[in-house]
Amino acid sequence: MSKPVNPALIGGFSLGALALLVAALLIFGGAQDFNADKIRFVVYFDSSLNGLEVGAPVKMQGVKIGQVKEISLQFDPKGGKIYKPVVVEIDRNNLNSSGGGHMPENMSSDERIASRDNLVKLGMRARLETQSLLTGLLYVDLNFYPDKPPMFASLEYKGLLEIPSLPTATDELRNTAEEVAQKLRALPLDEIVQDFASSLREIKVLLASEDVKKSQVALAETLVELQQSTKTLNKNLEPILLHADKAILNSNDLVKEAHDMVQELQKSLPGLLSSSDKTMVAATAALQQAQTALKQVDHAVGPSSALTDTLNAIKQAARSIRDLGDYLERHPEAILSGKQQ
Repeated sequence: MSKPVNPALIGGFSLGALALLVAALLIFGGAQDFNADKIRFVVYFDSSLNGLEVGAPVKMQGVKIGQVKEISLQFDPKGGKIYKPVVVEIDRNNLNSSGGGHMPENMSSDERIASRDNLVKLGMRARLETQSLLTGLLYVDLNFYPDKPPMFASLEYKGLLEIPSLPTATDELRNTAEEVAQKLRALPLDEIVQDFASSLREIKVLLASEDVKKSQVALAETLVELQQSTKTLNKNLEPILLHADKAILNSNDLVKEAHDMVQELQKSLPGLLSSSDKTMVAATAALQQAQTALKQVDHAVGPSSALTDTLNAIKQAARSIRDLGDYLERHPEAILSGKQQ
């Protein structure tokens, strides 16, 4: 007959197993799920997640502030697009305020949204970076890019707030190269090549034409004439330069002489001015004497002067003689018989 099972032994075994489970969670990191100092966000990356693993670090300015907690796929049946939500967990103790204090633990939903929006407005974006070129492992880098516009997926994932992401540097280069390639493909390359070939043929025909050959000959002749003219100019220029030097020297001497004359004139100018003053005084006196003489002549030949009376008498006598001559010319017999009444 079998021995009955002791209930106390079963209870002790169950409590021991539970204690081992709690210890295992604490040792292997499971206790972090119960830690209220963790803040979780979701990030939607368009880049490939090859190399990103759960537990990968989350860094800001090279400082680890958290880790990747979950990587999954989310299918959008309406748009037919697959999204890759990545849940990042940030340790609040690694983010301090300007006063050195930790971020507040008890924040309402609106306060968390306002805090997230403020960080996004300042330019905070998530980006995948390479941990090691040998292993190819990736990590999530949180940094500020105020010149990059925020791009939200605007999807709901477990009630977590979203942080906008940026493509990797490799993806940006690839996208730029694809845009350039698309623009090149959009160009009419066949027409461009044909036009270029036509232009080359026209240039070839133009170079082989008689007009170009004549132009080359005329250009060569012009260059020869120009060379000869240059030689002639060089020969004639030497004596001209020599005469120019002499002329410059003569002009310098002339300037010196003019300078000396000006200095002598400046020295003799006071004497000349005094002589001119004396001459002006003498001229003024002579003019006054001439004015007096003219007044005396005016009295002598004026209307009431004796000279004027004499001239009037002579004028009357001349008129009488002329009348007598006219009468004798008409009556010559009057010389013998006298004037008839």
